[in-house]
Amino acid sequence: MEIGKLKGVVQDILQPAGIAIDGSGPSDMHINDERFFGRVLRDGSIGLGESFMDGWWECDRLDDFFCKLMPLQPENIIKKNLNIQFTILKAVLFNLASRFRAFAIGEKHYDLGNELFRRMLDKRMVYSCGLWRNAGNLDDAQEAKLELVCRKLGLHHGDRVLDIGCGWGSFVKYAAERYGVSAVGITVSGEQVKLAREFCAGLPVEIRLQDYRDINERFDHIVSIGMFEHVCNKNYRTYMEMVHRCLAENGLFLLHTIGDSYSHVSIDPWFGKYIFPNSMIPSMKQISDAVENLFIIEDWHNFGSDYDPTLMSWYNNFDRNWDTLSGLYDERFYRMWKYYLLCSAGTFRSRCLQVWQIVLSKKGIPGGYIPIR
Repeated sequence: MEIGKLKGVVQDILQPAGIAIDGSGPSDMHINDERFFGRVLRDGSIGLGESFMDGWWECDRLDDFFCKLMPLQPENIIKKNLNIQFTILKAVLFNLASRFRAFAIGEKHYDLGNELFRRMLDKRMVYSCGLWRNAGNLDDAQEAKLELVCRKLGLHHGDRVLDIGCGWGSFVKYAAERYGVSAVGITVSGEQVKLAREFCAGLPVEIRLQDYRDINERFDHIVSIGMFEHVCNKNYRTYMEMVHRCLAENGLFLLHTIGDSYSHVSIDPWFGKYIFPNSMIPSMKQISDAVENLFIIEDWHNFGSDYDPTLMSWYNNFDRNWDTLSGLYDERFYRMWKYYLLCSAGTFRSRCLQVWQIVLSKKGIPGGYIPIR
């Protein structure tokens, strides 16, 4: 098909979102290489992202572009795309987050280098959505989120807490310093383990390089912040059974996760290839099925719109520090990371994805759980 016809097909897809090709608006696309049209129609999400990484198109406000585009569910517009169908089939046939593959996400993403995340995140290095209701900056938003989690769990001095997917130790460090708990944090990233142990030195905190399936000990409370996205639906029940086995009878489990309104079996193909391999976003149904006959859902809190300012803060930090980081990464990495952060910000701004904090108990809180906001 000639370029003009391919361009017309792409423009027809974008038109309902109010996005023009080579228009004057901040969310309009500017095409640098006309091969883009055939590539995006052939390869869908991967073609859109890779062609941006290759400099084939630009946009003044990528975040606004995706805020407008995502409600159209573009993956369904090109629903016969073979790459998308192959990704779904692979997720159905194989357990992409099996024990054998458990450490792949750490090696691919979290081991990219602590300097990258130091420059991008807040002072505590919290790599999940902040709470912006009364916060004026990223540091305050992340501290507010950590405090909220502690209050929802009802932490007391001497409690023993497990953090599944502890990152650089931000939560366990905060809970140990402010609430006097002892804690175990587990991660599948060797780089995170090294830095988390430095951050938590002198505190009653143990940081382990460990898969969640290998935990078999008792904790007063359990928390998981921004890790469940790497578990995948074939392992949700196993994950919840582990939490049930390790949680004290009167303890609480707080699950903080990105959530989707639809049930899927795989992540967006571009994100799966370049950012979060072997991952997926859970739905309410998938989580509910996984906890059935194990837990009572005491509280379900959605503050997904707060991920937009969190991600924009991360992007601004990353962009502002690129001169320093450019000695460690090339220009294609810059465009990849920019695409990742701004695509994510726009998606949460559109409310197509959510952030949930779910509080669960084994047998129900006597008299009922009082939601904390």
